[in-house]
Amino acid sequence: MIKSERDTTLSIDFILLYFNVLLLLAISLYIAHYYNYRSEYNISRKMSKFIVILYVVCLAASGFVNGSIIKKEKDQIRVFELKKGDLTLKVTNWGATLISLLLPDKYGKLGDIVLGYDSPKAYTNDTQYFGATVGRVANRIGGAQFTLNGIHYKLIANEGNNTLHGGPRGFSDVLWKVVKYQRDGDRPKIKFSYHSFDGEEGFPGDLLVTVSYILSEESSLSIVMKAKALNKATPVNLVNHAYWNLGNHNSGNILNQVVQIFGSKFTPLNDQLIPFGNFSSVKGTPYDFLKPQVVGSRIDQLTNTNGYNVNYVLDKNKNDDNEVKVAAIVTDKRSGRVMKIATNQPGLQFYTANYVKNEKGKDGFVYQPRSALCLETQAFPDSVNHPNFPSTIVTPEKPYNHLLFFKFSTNAPHGF
Repeated sequence: MIKSERDTTLSIDFILLYFNVLLLLAISLYIAHYYNYRSEYNISRKMSKFIVILYVVCLAASGFVNGSIIKKEKDQIRVFELKKGDLTLKVTNWGATLISLLLPDKYGKLGDIVLGYDSPKAYTNDTQYFGATVGRVANRIGGAQFTLNGIHYKLIANEGNNTLHGGPRGFSDVLWKVVKYQRDGDRPKIKFSYHSFDGEEGFPGDLLVTVSYILSEESSLSIVMKAKALNKATPVNLVNHAYWNLGNHNSGNILNQVVQIFGSKFTPLNDQLIPFGNFSSVKGTPYDFLKPQVVGSRIDQLTNTNGYNVNYVLDKNKNDDNEVKVAAIVTDKRSGRVMKIATNQPGLQFYTANYVKNEKGKDGFVYQPRSALCLETQAFPDSVNHPNFPSTIVTPEKPYNHLLFFKFSTNAPHGF
């Protein structure tokens, strides 16, 4: 069984700490019992105070060790670069996060098309999930609970009564282990792994997760997310949460960019952004991107969410749920850049950075609402509570395999 660096540190430090705590408390209780037995009331009362003080000291020591673990994690944060042709990708082991993607526009001028921060350590305080690998279950779980195989699981709510993106400390907020790294060559690649322990954020079972970033062709990026349940069935929905702006990360809003989404239906949401469980046609609604549409042409009709924040049911080319299919195409006429996305997942979350406000990013640029597009290939939100949605349950016999492909160009979209 592979353990992450965080798991190993936790095991050693906390086992030693709590062994010492229990030993001290046992000695103190024995002394207190001895003096009580001898009816030495005053001394016993002093000993009781001593026990309370000792307990407080132990709690403080626990906090100190926990703080040292977090500091140790931050000291291990690194940035890794992949380069092939004109495309340069940067990622960090904190959250297996995509932090930069540099490629030329139609004039040959290089630009970074991913929102993010200058410092890799700034991602430890990120509330927007910039470029992160999100899980164990991305998007929302209604009521922060679900039932699986007759067992009711209560999760940690971090958005009202619901669980968002895996909980307060999801996969985006942990240190991942670097398994393989090849900076350049024919197939530049980096592979991260993380061991999610049984009960983490309330989810059942140990889960071994890997995320690979690969530059296999010119102007192409592949992201492969895999997970294997080691002992129990558990829901899994991993997402890459990159914020894209094809005009450059600091070029302002994305309202003039053109989007096409190959999804004829979407999952309607309640006021907490939890699906009702049914499907609606996009036709006749602002959600219709079956033909290329300017993002800003109908966005102001979406007053409840201040922009797009909805899951699309991607159309199938065949009767194969695991088939890789084109999910979306984005075009920025000003820069000439085109991004084509393909996946084997059933859904696509389209989000226009509605809640990004006064966020200081790279080069001191301040990001505002509608400054980027998130196109997150995924399972449907709250799938674990909707039996009619495609299943997100992973078992030791049925692993998780999420394929995500990007093709960049400065011409008309073309095939993979």
